[in-house]
Amino acid sequence: MKLLLDVKDEKVTFVLEVLENFKFVKAKKLNTSKEDEVLEGIKGAVEGMKLIKAGKLKSRPVKRTNQ
Repeated sequence: MKLLLDVKDEKVTFVLEVLENFKFVKAKKLNTSKEDEVLEGIKGAVEGMKLIKAGKLKSRPVKRTNQ
């Protein structure tokens, strides 16, 4: 079952922290700010690096552009 909650901005962190303590609940924000998007991108990059180091993902060379 999926639920949609409307939470005041100043209480989002608290509500997410409470929900994440339940093993049977997966919580994620639907509205994201620019900072959240950047943070998610960084998390994805770190996860990719972990997969490369574990040999589960193939790396590729970095393309450099002249600036």
